[in-house]
Amino acid sequence: MSKKGLYLQLFSLHGLVRGHDLEMGRDADTGGQVKYVLELAQALGRQPGVAQVDLFTRWIQDRTVSEDYSRPIEALSDHVRIVRIRCGGGRYLRKELLWPHLDEYVDKTLKFIRSEGRIPDLVHGHYADAGFVAARLSSFLGTSLVFTGHSLGRPKKAKLLAEGLKAEEIHRTYAIDTRIEAEEEVIQKADLVVTSTNQEIVEQYGLYENSGLTEYRVVPPGLDLSRFFPFYEEELSARMDEDQMAARHAMSSELKRFLVHPEKPLILALCRPDYRKNIAGLVHAYGCDKELQAIANLAIFAGIRKDIADMGDNEREVLTEMLLLMDRYDLYGRLAIPKKHDFTHEVPALYRLCASRGGVFTNPALTEPFGLTLLEAAACGLPLVATHDGGPKDILANCDNGLLVDPRDPEALSGALKKILVDRELWGRYSRNGVKNVRKHYSWETHCQTFLEAISGMGPRKARTLFRATGELPVGERLLALDRLLVTSLDRALIAKDGGLEELLELLTRERDRLGFVLATGRTLSSALQALTEHGIPRPDVLISSVGTTIHYHGDRHEDRGWATHISADWRREKLKNLLDGLPFLKPQSNEHQNPFKISYFMEPDPEHLPRINRLLMANRCRYNLIYSDQMFLDCIPHRAGKGRALRYLSYKWSIPLERILACGAAGTDEGMLRGEPRGVVVANHSPELQNLQGRPHIYFAGEPGARGILEGLRHYRFLEQR
Repeated sequence: MSKKGLYLQLFSLHGLVRGHDLEMGRDADTGGQVKYVLELAQALGRQPGVAQVDLFTRWIQDRTVSEDYSRPIEALSDHVRIVRIRCGGGRYLRKELLWPHLDEYVDKTLKFIRSEGRIPDLVHGHYADAGFVAARLSSFLGTSLVFTGHSLGRPKKAKLLAEGLKAEEIHRTYAIDTRIEAEEEVIQKADLVVTSTNQEIVEQYGLYENSGLTEYRVVPPGLDLSRFFPFYEEELSARMDEDQMAARHAMSSELKRFLVHPEKPLILALCRPDYRKNIAGLVHAYGCDKELQAIANLAIFAGIRKDIADMGDNEREVLTEMLLLMDRYDLYGRLAIPKKHDFTHEVPALYRLCASRGGVFTNPALTEPFGLTLLEAAACGLPLVATHDGGPKDILANCDNGLLVDPRDPEALSGALKKILVDRELWGRYSRNGVKNVRKHYSWETHCQTFLEAISGMGPRKARTLFRATGELPVGERLLALDRLLVTSLDRALIAKDGGLEELLELLTRERDRLGFVLATGRTLSSALQALTEHGIPRPDVLISSVGTTIHYHGDRHEDRGWATHISADWRREKLKNLLDGLPFLKPQSNEHQNPFKISYFMEPDPEHLPRINRLLMANRCRYNLIYSDQMFLDCIPHRAGKGRALRYLSYKWSIPLERILACGAAGTDEGMLRGEPRGVVVANHSPELQNLQGRPHIYFAGEPGARGILEGLRHYRFLEQR
């Protein structure tokens, strides 16, 4: 990858994203956002000064979808790629089910970034889930963060509550509270929020507590004008290739299957089968107006489907209601409801076909953040009738090519459609205005120039604020540059009373450019930080505390939430606590030593105690890890947790091989990190529990205690001489 020019990473996680034959409308997650981000990435890649654009989405391997979505890398041009990162397995998941897997996505993206050898200049999250990922990466890497919400949780929740749904039901269906919490965090951390309309800033982002903590820029999306050109240019040989001509013929033939009089003007709607798109409202308005039926046919392209019975609940209910209304109003021969359409060629041909017959495009959605289909139709010369909510207000204000209506008022909707259809002078003016003004306001060239100007004028990156005062590098930038780690426990090892600490700290300072410093301790985070301060020890790059149940960076500045997500699997804290509290030989430690992933007790040494605990927990089908140390402390933690597993997690996340990790310990809680592939050093003043490691490969028992023993281990392995 070239080091010259901007490296931009765009994130759009849900739905189905590929560089060709977009399956728009397949489900609620594959809508306008997919098309937007794909065309944005391609357009940015064509701009001078942009070296590379990577569009990150989710890797999917599922028999229900194309194999295209399991390609890790898909090149779109010399400067643009789709990068697919795996999280949550391979099954295709709806966006509401992705939240538990997003930290995994962050970890694997960091690995990808290290493999590429370049940190991005900007990360741009699209929608709340990708915004969450981009915000995490921005915090780690110190890179600029841009967010585009596309739609937001707070306004959606308010509308659903107004429609009578209960808050619990809304959260259960849409994970809405999780989404809103993530949006608040992303807005707070973002250097810039890009919106398509002014309405979004005031009426949507304005609902958020953190709305005043970021900058906003209205940058309307662009349009591929080589595909969406005016209907009256269609016959020009320069504008029509074989695919486009075939697409027009296919669309004309498809409509003839449904319509008795296909030559009549056409009212066209193109949307996903989602209740918010108000398909039922459109059919009702058309079905109740006999005059409108006499003037024009209605065609509704509601996504791509094979069998309605096999679709999700939302899609199935919307399409079933559409069919029932069609039957109720006896619209056979006047209503076309095709099952599929190709977005590359057939959709542009459909707009032009409708325009050539003097038709109208309508978007009667209950809420519409922007409305890309309105731009597409307008560019082809189709007048518009659209909802007065959201983006259409800005589009029609810029283009003056149609009418806004209350989508819940069927008479207003049918009346606006009739007004344009019967007034040919008005139709012509709206058609010409749409063609002209879309080219003026909504080209991708204009969008990219405005976007690049906006990011070049951004102030200091919020993600770097914590580091500027001390001159430290951002967490990710530093760790991605390291090729080895020195890991040590605290008590008996690093802060033993036997000297050597000053020499060790000098070595860490001298080798700082390539050697990372990791502290792994059984202490709580606050206790460990206090001990470091008391002994004049700089904060480590990574601090593993509470016997490997928490990981923080730069002391306590950044918690590794990916680790928390990882160890939470199969962890049933309350069940375990109830079982252990019933054992008479266990005495709970104070609250400061407990955390969500650690249950801590005092236990007198007895050879029968640990076997009894294991029998009890195994009989109750528990998954856990028991750590007994210093002949008195018992910790019950998740089966994935512990110092050793934390080291393996860090090795994986930051792509530092285990053989380039030197682990030094003295206490019984260190045994897990001393075993296995990392090189191990047991200092001379170790506790008796570690004696059983004698003779194991890759474990060196130093003759010196404390920090002097760590230095001895470094020399023994010639650790800093490895290449």
